[in-house]
Amino acid sequence: EDGVGVITLNRPAYRNAQGYRMLDEIDAAFDLALIDPAVRVVLVRGAGGVFSTGHDLGTPEDLDYRQSLGAQPGIQTYDQFKKYNLDLLVKWRNFPKPTVAMVEGYCIYAGWMLAAAMDVVFAAENALFLPGMVEYFSIPWDLGPRKAKEILLEHRFISAAEALEYGFVNRTYPAEQLEAEALAYADRVADNYLTAPAWTGTIKASINHMQDTMGFSAEIEA
Repeated sequence: EDGVGVITLNRPAYRNAQGYRMLDEIDAAFDLALIDPAVRVVLVRGAGGVFSTGHDLGTPEDLDYRQSLGAQPGIQTYDQFKKYNLDLLVKWRNFPKPTVAMVEGYCIYAGWMLAAAMDVVFAAENALFLPGMVEYFSIPWDLGPRKAKEILLEHRFISAAEALEYGFVNRTYPAEQLEAEALAYADRVADNYLTAPAWTGTIKASINHMQDTMGFSAEIEA
């Protein structure tokens, strides 16, 4: 609505754990948003009051889906793993239109990866974040190297207030206000995009390029 396309992770029975099928569907949604001129901003959220509890580690339905993809053991399985745990995240980070993550509840591992790939992160005040040694390893960039070491070595959840203090989260709101505030922000960005899409796109591309010049993409790939 009003220029904002909402992508909802919708596996509440598994707290929106990210299986390969879900990741394919998220990617298809981004592709639709890219070619739809009515969509000027994408907002990503989770169903059931949870953003995402991370990687799907073996639900029956995801195991069946992985098998249906037909990757053979060895390099095909490696390439498949890389696609779902790195390549798609890099693609979404570089999505030409502005993106917003709206985080409620848990944001764990692959949940962090997805939120980190978005341009802006809004969170409920009671949200909990668990970074880890994940494949899309942006955490030293998200938190700074010394803070990343502290948290990862201890392996602990951080609160939304901490995530805000460290710069991973842009804004926090009471849970009951989060949706309205996140959508209001997205609406304002959508208005700017409508006025000057090239200007908005250049802002995003220039900041991403600045990170890349500092080695972001090379290190993520490594």
